[in-house]
Amino acid sequence: MAQHNELGREAEQLAAEYLSAKGYQLKESNFRYKHAEIDLIMEFKGLLVFVEVKFRSGTGFGYAEEFVDYRKRQLIIRAADHYIHKVDWHKDIRFDIVGVYKDKSGVIRFKQFEDAFY
Repeated sequence: MAQHNELGREAEQLAAEYLSAKGYQLKESNFRYKHAEIDLIMEFKGLLVFVEVKFRSGTGFGYAEEFVDYRKRQLIIRAADHYIHKVDWHKDIRFDIVGVYKDKSGVIRFKQFEDAFY
């Protein structure tokens, strides 16, 4: 597996742990539908939350939320729609982005963007 894929998987695990500590319950990770993948599907206070995780080693090339473009959002929405029908979900949903930032000294920080798109 390429190093960027390994870093991505590690970031998803760290984000899941971060959100779990905030009271989120992991329902599924790496949910795939056709060409789309949802990194994390979590439940929080009656909401089904679809989470896109982005890893950045610094912000020199931009922030995590800037890397979820229109096409990526549309793929996530399509996959979420499929998941909602699959599990027969009838409550509210939300789309979040979690940025996982690692600085030069190895310190990990998180930035969560709730209700980032729809």
